[in-house]
Amino acid sequence: QWVYNILEKKAEADRIVHENPDPSNGFVLVPDLKWNQNQLEDLYLIALVHRRDIKSLRDLTAEHLPLLRNVLQEGKEAIVKRFGVPSSQLRIYLHYQPSYYHLHVHFTALGYDAPGSSVERAHLLADVIDNLAMDSMYYQKRALTFPLRADEPLFKKFQEAGKV
Repeated sequence: QWVYNILEKKAEADRIVHENPDPSNGFVLVPDLKWNQNQLEDLYLIALVHRRDIKSLRDLTAEHLPLLRNVLQEGKEAIVKRFGVPSSQLRIYLHYQPSYYHLHVHFTALGYDAPGSSVERAHLLADVIDNLAMDSMYYQKRALTFPLRADEPLFKKFQEAGKV
């Protein structure tokens, strides 16, 4: 609901850094709640797509390339315009598994060791775009590894199934 409240401007409307209102290829860029916006060393923003039918990386196909390219290009432009941070100093990625199932993209300062920015969980948006351009069904076919904490419900499911 938090995501929908932002997209519908019922919450955090004053925090929006950039918005592309297109219902298919648009998104809202907002500072992540973990970032206090005082220093650029730990810059952290989230792009929330307007589409509600894309839950995670697994749902993406070549059909979504215009959306993903918009997020990448417009997100970088908005960050350099607002914060003066060039795209060469950004890490732009999606999580798998995500913490919530509404497609969103993380924009963090390259030098910031953000939670979940490690290779086991983060998939660079530029790589995602390239992979989908090569194979529309890449993320439906590819095995994706990801870390789980011992206290996570999904880990317990794997244990019960004898997969751990």
